[in-house]
Amino acid sequence: MTSYEPNINHRIWQVVAAIPKGKVTTYGGVAKKAGLGQAARRVGLALRGLPHSTLIPWHRVINAQGRLSLPNGSAPHKIQTDRLEAEGVLFRTNNTIDLKQYGW
Repeated sequence: MTSYEPNINHRIWQVVAAIPKGKVTTYGGVAKKAGLGQAARRVGLALRGLPHSTLIPWHRVINAQGRLSLPNGSAPHKIQTDRLEAEGVLFRTNNTIDLKQYGW
């Protein structure tokens, strides 16, 4: 890891911290707002690096199809689902989130 990478993580985390309660955005949306172009995968890497006790609302970041990227049935998937639902974000019957309605 270079000294450049923690700076990128910090920029990504700042963008994610700004996502309002009850809203979601995509990995690509975070990358764009962080000045990283279309580096959606880099956003995923930065979010995986968050400590478990973080207050940064990582659960508000979803993929471009409106789906959660965590493995279905996993504990983190359930945590993300529960947190989004607690904020009033509703899932469609096909387990997607309407980005037009809930997008930031």
